[in-house]
Amino acid sequence: MAKDMTLSPTLTVRIGQYSDAGRKPRNQDFHGAVVPEGAALGLKGITLAIADGISTSDTSAEAAQIAVVSLLSDHYATSDAWTARTSVNRVVAAANAWLHSRNLQGGQPDVDRWGLCTLTALVLKGRCAHVFNIGDSAVWRVSGQSLEPLTQAHRISRPGGGGWLARAMGAEPRVEPDYLASDLSLGDTFLLTTDGVHDHWEARTVLAILRDQPDADEAARAIALHAMERGSDDNLTVQVARIESLPEVGAASVLAGAGQLPVPPLPRAGDWIDGYRILRELHASARSHVYLAEVEEGGKVALKIPSSEMREDPDYLRRFMLEEWIARRMISPHVLRAPALGTRTALYTLAEYVEGQTLRQWMTDNPRPSQEEVRDITDQIARGLRVFHRKEMIHQDLRPENIMLDRDGTVKIIDLGSTTVAGVEEAAPGTLGEMPGTFQYTAPEYLSGDMVSWRSDQFSLGVIAYEMLTGRLPYGAQVARVRSLADQRRLGYASARDEQSGVPGWMDAALRRACHPDPARRYDALSEFVADLRRPGAGWRADRQVPLAERNPVRFWQTVSAILAVVCLILAVHMGG
Repeated sequence: MAKDMTLSPTLTVRIGQYSDAGRKPRNQDFHGAVVPEGAALGLKGITLAIADGISTSDTSAEAAQIAVVSLLSDHYATSDAWTARTSVNRVVAAANAWLHSRNLQGGQPDVDRWGLCTLTALVLKGRCAHVFNIGDSAVWRVSGQSLEPLTQAHRISRPGGGGWLARAMGAEPRVEPDYLASDLSLGDTFLLTTDGVHDHWEARTVLAILRDQPDADEAARAIALHAMERGSDDNLTVQVARIESLPEVGAASVLAGAGQLPVPPLPRAGDWIDGYRILRELHASARSHVYLAEVEEGGKVALKIPSSEMREDPDYLRRFMLEEWIARRMISPHVLRAPALGTRTALYTLAEYVEGQTLRQWMTDNPRPSQEEVRDITDQIARGLRVFHRKEMIHQDLRPENIMLDRDGTVKIIDLGSTTVAGVEEAAPGTLGEMPGTFQYTAPEYLSGDMVSWRSDQFSLGVIAYEMLTGRLPYGAQVARVRSLADQRRLGYASARDEQSGVPGWMDAALRRACHPDPARRYDALSEFVADLRRPGAGWRADRQVPLAERNPVRFWQTVSAILAVVCLILAVHMGG
């Protein structure tokens, strides 16, 4: 039976499915749908998938089942922080590699006997439909009085009829689905079909069935039988998904708990909150208060409570809770962690307490660090950033004040409040709000409107490494004045190589590239930047002369001013004579 499937309190989808062997002795199609419970509804969405095994192979039915089951199960096991596209692509790649490896067992058999199949999926997440396709199964959307195809068949036609798949699961070592993202509208109806259905149907009849048949299962069955009546001799599989209600724009159902717990009153030393005894206040601002607390079983944590001014701001409270949500998904000695959580009766966040000093304080205490110390700290920060980037997160506020060095010299990235999470933004657009950060370390693309990516964090890391080595910033205050792409292109890098810093030319070249104004000209991997800080990078020329304007801009302009003064004096004497 068709049934209401609720993704969140405000998103409802009605699903119908039907599959039959048709005129063939065996059904080699496979299909399925998953609607998870809890936060996964908002973070992962609902998934429908359909696959069609090739008719020449006895093992293709199994391949179709493996492809669909793998997608429907493993998609929900991937990181909550990933976008739908990243998650599905990773799962499909793994399933395809397994199928291809199995097909190759025992040598190179006839490809027509391999276990090959199509794979088509629809992920409904937030207010967006994500469509994936390999092969000649299809996704359609009812658009007015027509059926709009959202996929393109990967099929090579044979003269006189028939043909073969140009792309299929298990055919090659690697495969990537076609991808399309489309906004959802109230009342949208989507169809997923195998070629045995859509190669034979009449669009006008299909539209009439969808209009007149309220039961989604019966509508799917009627469409399949209609295709068989029109001469289909293939397997028949149809899935119907009707959007009955949509979530509000920006509704962060993934963090719905933020509005359900009361904000506790600001505690005093000795007070208890859910098993945490407050020792003292560590920091206070207009947005939050941070306390050092002791756990009953021993150990210390940092406990953060929203300030009274922010308690009535639901957007801030969601963002506040997202910081701990991010920390719980970080497994790295170089990123702040969130401790295990018991019963929570009030709205606050927890983080590990790091005993040590900020990188800013360390830089103040060590104004002339060795190059090896700078390389070590930069390497540790890069290791932490890679954890963010693998999970499709960008820290966005990397600066010396947000980096801690503990008593053992381990570097930890802290303050995750500005981190953007691609998967959460996809599920609930607007969760992040305006980009926070500090202009001295902010990549210029944030201010010019250029594309922001993980390379934006690389810019900040390059600036920090530059400052540790020189005590100044590569662009001074110029970045704060960027308002356009033209301003971005005009940024002038001041070489780190001067008489005071002792920075060699090849290291300066690495810094220049890491914090280049153009994101496309930065490193393709943070590991490359770290490596180039340790030895001359590829393409480095030792004979390159650094212009005085880059090496020592103050002296350059002093020299220019002196020359101009002499010229003016000569002209004055000449004119006076």
